[in-house]
Amino acid sequence: MNAQKLSAYFLTQNPAADKAQVRRLAAYYVEEARAEGINSDVAFAQMCLETGFLRFGNLVTPDMHNYCGLGAISLEQRGEVFENERLGVRAHIQHLHAYSTSEDIALNRPLIDRRYRWVNPRGKAPTVFELAGTWAADKNYGYKLDSILYRMEKGGR
Repeated sequence: MNAQKLSAYFLTQNPAADKAQVRRLAAYYVEEARAEGINSDVAFAQMCLETGFLRFGNLVTPDMHNYCGLGAISLEQRGEVFENERLGVRAHIQHLHAYSTSEDIALNRPLIDRRYRWVNPRGKAPTVFELAGTWAADKNYGYKLDSILYRMEKGGR
């Protein structure tokens, strides 16, 4: 999908969200994912799931620009903090790169994800279903992502 379609879907799920921010994030996801060979739909869907459609509410807060719960483990380890939206999106895309790519393919953008090197083995989750139990402890994580992707494809229904 393009950024406009991602934004339109998002706003069906959280119409109260800051529309300008949603458009920016969608554009960043498309651009950053394209640069690293990652499916932007999957990354955007994961952002939607991890942030509750930018409602947040768990360990990660909006000012952290952490759209995938990167490093969020406990109250003592609330997660990684990024300087701005684009860098937060870039780190997310780079982490997905480590999970989905088993080959030692160099990143095309400067490394932002401080946890990138800890993904072992590389390429352990080439599909959304394999993220369950590894990216997130939730055994239904892949199905949740798949459900969001299905609704994205249907325009929010």
